[in-house]
Amino acid sequence: MIMHSRPADRAPLIAVAHGSRDPRAAVTVEALLHAVRQREPGLEVRTAYLDHAPPTLTAALSGLDEAVVLPLLLTAAYHSRVDIPAALREASARRPRLQVACGDTLGPHPLLIGALERRLAEAGVTPGDPGTAVVLVSAGSSDPRANLVITRMAREWARARPWWAVTAAFASAAAPSPEQEVARLRRAGAPRIVVAPYLLAPGHFADKVERDTMRAGADVVAGVLGPAPELVTIVLERYGQAVRGLKAVATA
Repeated sequence: MIMHSRPADRAPLIAVAHGSRDPRAAVTVEALLHAVRQREPGLEVRTAYLDHAPPTLTAALSGLDEAVVLPLLLTAAYHSRVDIPAALREASARRPRLQVACGDTLGPHPLLIGALERRLAEAGVTPGDPGTAVVLVSAGSSDPRANLVITRMAREWARARPWWAVTAAFASAAAPSPEQEVARLRRAGAPRIVVAPYLLAPGHFADKVERDTMRAGADVVAGVLGPAPELVTIVLERYGQAVRGLKAVATA
């Protein structure tokens, strides 16, 4: 999505996260953005949240004439397709001279598998172990297109590595649930079952996934993606793509 057309080479980056009542989530988002600032010291980076935590996107855009807005979301669904564009339209209506480009969501992206394997390795899981079944768990969405992305991601991961299996599960809004999938894999004879949360930050979903899957028989639950180096790279790649899109419109 592009609103207005004149680009800036170093337009400030407004990173928009979902937001959570759990303070650990904001701490994790800030850790990711701190790593982005360290990678690109000359880039101004601001944080915004869609819900539960300040600042709002409108507040984060305050005082700026131009910006790149980047959803810190792992799949394109309601928030990226509806909430963020609506907030940008509102901001633009209030400030007609504001120039904003909106980047793509973080996922899907090939580097995310590397980030997931990083977290599994930190939990003691050898990537690609043929005796290990992986349950890839996303938050889940009412948008079936978003859930299909996760299912495809699990299939691609299974093809890329000799895991016993890689299957998808959803913490809400879709089936199977993480605990259902762990139980199914246990009945199917999986020697070892590990859970890979496709979640950016700790909070309600991450806690519930860990609690319920361990009760269902999972052997290991990895940590959330957080400030993994792969995510830093993706953030800066999405930023660069959005800036190039603005330039292309400006010169058309």
